Amino acid sequence: MANPRFDRFRVQMKPLAERRNKQRIERDQVVPDTIPKPLDAAGTALVATTTERIRRARDAGKPVMLSFGAHTIKNCLAPVLIQLLENGWITHLATNGAGIIHDWEFAYQGESSEDVEVNVEAGEFGNWQETGFTINLALVVGAYEGKGYGEAIGSLIHHERLNIPAAAELKALVRDQLDSDPKLVAAAADLLWTVERFDLAAGPMAVAHDWKQYSVQAAAYRLGIPFTGHPMIGHDIIYNHPMNHGGAVGRTALRDFLTFADSVSHLDGGVYLSVGSAVMSPMVFEKSMSMAQNLALQNGRRLDSHFILVADLAKSRWDWSQGEPPEDNPDYYLRYNKTFSRMGGTMGYLCADNRDLLLMLAQQLG
Repeated sequence: MANPRFDRFRVQMKPLAERRNKQRIERDQVVPDTIPKPLDAAGTALVATTTERIRRARDAGKPVMLSFGAHTIKNCLAPVLIQLLENGWITHLATNGAGIIHDWEFAYQGESSEDVEVNVEAGEFGNWQETGFTINLALVVGAYEGKGYGEAIGSLIHHERLNIPAAAELKALVRDQLDSDPKLVAAAADLLWTVERFDLAAGPMAVAHDWKQYSVQAAAYRLGIPFTGHPMIGHDIIYNHPMNHGGAVGRTALRDFLTFADSVSHLDGGVYLSVGSAVMSPMVFEKSMSMAQNLALQNGRRLDSHFILVADLAKSRWDWSQGEPPEDNPDYYLRYNKTFSRMGGTMGYLCADNRDLLLMLAQQLG
């Protein structure tokens, strides 16, 4: 007997315009020339070392990857990130599902960040029609088009439209290509279900994004720079909406994981920045590095000349250049530090606000 499942079609979705938000991108944006708060001497030296390593990496054509938690977007740092992209300092961006959502909401309505406590009490947290409908539909369409998670949303914001195939076209594809391309057929069948269940009209679906100049995803898409999304099922508000489709999430997120792993495989001599991500960044990186190291060793070499900067707000009293601490030391349980200390190369930890770090890097790099 199958376990019972919650019926999301019974959840009342409300218009996003009715939601009160804590952040407005035009009012709260952090412009690149904002003066950051000063760090202590050790922190200042570590930022200078990181800046120099980034310059060396880019001069040598090596990647500089930046993975970050959602607060980097939520803190309205989009202008700083976009400048780093446009000036060629960052070659790969990665975030979690919430980072994708905040970036989209800023682009769509100029606001983001609801009051979780108040809205949970009211039974409204995450139950917003435009966010759930649009992002989920973009992922289903993106999976059919062969796009990754972040790429699908970046394309939507940049082009301000989604292309919806006709149901008859999708049915013909499922019938005619089952033997030749079963992966495409599976994605087409998922999109067919969505088109029919939500009675979507075929053709271009216009979705205005009046603040898209603040979208990091759109900027990355425009510049041809990978922006990968690394969600976890059930972690984000888009899972509240009945349009959410696990198959589309899986297809687009897996594509992004493999794109991320490909960047890591070229990281020797490059730089990896992990900013405010306690779970996603270290977990995705360690699997990617394991695969990349496997291939490198098969070819008689080792990935070991990369530089990793980990930045977060938690204080650490351990010298991570000495490896990881013993299990009776509380710093052993700073997962993001412990994981990265095992990943080869050189690692430094900086206790700093993401705004101050990214501003310093942008201003020092120019």
